Amino acid sequence: MKTKTIVLKFGGTSVGSIERIKAVSKIILSYKKKNTRVAVISSAMSGVTNDLIKKTKLISNNFDSAEYDTLVSTGEQMACALIAGKLKALGQNSRSWLSWQLPILTEGNYSNSRISNIKTKELKSFMNNGGIPIITGFQGINSQLRLTTIGRSGSDASAIMLAKFLKADECIIYTDVDGVYTTDPRINKKAKKIKKIFYDEMLEMSSLGSKVMQPTSVQDAKLNKIDITVKSSFVKKEGTLINGSKKIFSNQIITGISSTKDDAKITIVGVKDKPGVAAAIFKPLSDSSVNVDMVVQNISLNKKETDITFTIKSDDLKKTEKLIRNNKKIQYKKISFDKNLSKISIIGVGMITTPGITYRMFNALAKKKININVITTSEIKISVLISNKDIKKAVACLHKEFKLD
Repeated sequence: MKTKTIVLKFGGTSVGSIERIKAVSKIILSYKKKNTRVAVISSAMSGVTNDLIKKTKLISNNFDSAEYDTLVSTGEQMACALIAGKLKALGQNSRSWLSWQLPILTEGNYSNSRISNIKTKELKSFMNNGGIPIITGFQGINSQLRLTTIGRSGSDASAIMLAKFLKADECIIYTDVDGVYTTDPRINKKAKKIKKIFYDEMLEMSSLGSKVMQPTSVQDAKLNKIDITVKSSFVKKEGTLINGSKKIFSNQIITGISSTKDDAKITIVGVKDKPGVAAAIFKPLSDSSVNVDMVVQNISLNKKETDITFTIKSDDLKKTEKLIRNNKKIQYKKISFDKNLSKISIIGVGMITTPGITYRMFNALAKKKININVITTSEIKISVLISNKDIKKAVACLHKEFKLD
């Protein structure tokens, strides 16, 4: 019988206390069966990384980036040692493994590096002898042998890349939610857990506000063809499978509805329509780290002028207004700003082959007297910008329209 390899990842809330460490150890042992090898990636205990970050700010507002990563990576070491210690106390062959001991190799900047390789020879030998390695997530070492961190939700990326280099059969992400839902249950109580979802659908949902996984982690899984299951470590329930297999295709046209809050809309009216004008508008925003989301351009009847509308986060509104007004490379007639807006999106691979989805979405919103400010579409997504006050009503009516209730 072929030996099965499973990678388990536990998030900060899952290992947030000694009681949680004990609970997680029991979950790990439930996978330890004949012909099964288990490797574990752990985050830091919840709150620990934030406390470490606060300490850097007490030292300096410009704390050295290399030393910053060295410090904040210590949280995972503590969690891993506690899990391995508990498993040993239960009579298991286990040990903690720090990223530099394998090593886990990274490229890129401090605090935002990416894993390029994981040396697994010693790890495989340990697992083949029945050992359960507990490995620090969120970190690795660069070509200068300095510790680097992988960025937000980096432990998810660590687990996915470990699954790649171990050629694992399963990668299971344990968190404080029991899967991916059709929409945010806090906004709509009729939200239902999705049993199976495509990579591309999950990418759209995570980039549009779903906090279950970060887009970069989903992208890593897609590129490396790693199937992921998202489960809760708090309740024993079936989770959500994320993969690219056509076998999971169902008759459901729309898989989920995502929403974001506190967006702002900017419209530049009467811009001279010539090559390079859009680049001239958006370069200063890019240089100032303003994230631009939806972009719509309209051409006037005389074809000499254009109106450009785009959205940003409300927090960036004042900075963006100043950048545009001080931009000497563009000419325009007027500029308008609207805030207190939200983006709502319907997502599903089913819309690729199903006509009429756009009409159904707009008609459902119109029936509830919800005004649409901006519309953008992609192959598997339709997004609209609406007022913040309408977000719950919009989610509810679309959830019902596309039979997600």
